[in-house]
Amino acid sequence: MRDRADDPGVRMGEAGPSGEGRGRLGGVLSGVAVALGCVLFLGGFAWGAVLYQPYTVPTDSMAPTVKADSRVLAERIDGDEVRRGDVVVFQDKVWGSVPMVKRVVGVGGDRVACCDPEGRLTVNGKSVEEPYLGSRGREGQRPFERTSVPPGRLFLLGDNRSDSVDSRAHLADAAHGAVPRSAVEARVDAVAWPAGAVGMLPGAQGFAALPGGTSQQGPLRLIGIAVVAGFVLILGGAAYGPVARRLTSSSRSRSG
Repeated sequence: MRDRADDPGVRMGEAGPSGEGRGRLGGVLSGVAVALGCVLFLGGFAWGAVLYQPYTVPTDSMAPTVKADSRVLAERIDGDEVRRGDVVVFQDKVWGSVPMVKRVVGVGGDRVACCDPEGRLTVNGKSVEEPYLGSRGREGQRPFERTSVPPGRLFLLGDNRSDSVDSRAHLADAAHGAVPRSAVEARVDAVAWPAGAVGMLPGAQGFAALPGGTSQQGPLRLIGIAVVAGFVLILGGAAYGPVARRLTSSSRSRSG
C-alpha cells in the first residue's frame, strides 16, 4: 500500500487551496495599493491646485534665482503672511498692469539702504548676506540712500540688482517705492520649468536674524511626495495581476 503522503494527487489537492489563497490575498493587496495610490495621486494634485498657482516670469530681473520665461509655482497667501526674503507675485497699478515677481527686502517700519562698504544691502543698519544674487559687491548693486518703508507696505528688489526695475525706480513716489501688502497674490516656492531648473527656491537666511524672521516653505515638497508615492502604488498594484498570472502559468508549465 502506498503512503498517502506519496500520492501526487493528494499533494496537488492540498497545495491547490493554499496557492489560491495566496492569489486571493495578493489580489486584495494589489487592489488596496491601487486604491491608496489613487487617493494619494489625485489628492496630491487637488491639494496642489487649491494652494498653488503657476506663473510665468517674463524677464531676467530675478536671475539667477528665476530666469526669464521660467514657470514658477506660487502658494496663494495673504499679504499679511509675507516676511523679508520672500519672493512674491504682486500686482500694483503704480508698477504696471501685469503681475510681477520680486524679493521682499523690507517691511513696514524698516530702514533700507545700499550699500555697506562690502556692497551689501542693509536693513535697519544691519548688513544682509544674499548668496542667491547673480552679482554681489558694489559692481552688482545700484546704490540708493536710506529709505523708510511705510507701515503696511513692502520694499521689493529683483535678484538681478544691476538689471531690475523695482522699488528703487519708485523712490520718489509718496510711498518711497513700497507696495501695499494687499498687492501680494502669492509666494513663490519653486521653479517648475524649464526641466533643468526645476527645484525649490533657496532660502533667504540672511534675513532670519531680523525681527519676524523668515517664512517657512509651503507644503509643495509634501505634495510632490504624495503624488510620486501614489503613482508608484498605482503602477505596482496594477502590475501585480499580469506578473502573478505569468508566474502561475510558468509554474504550471514546469509541473506539466
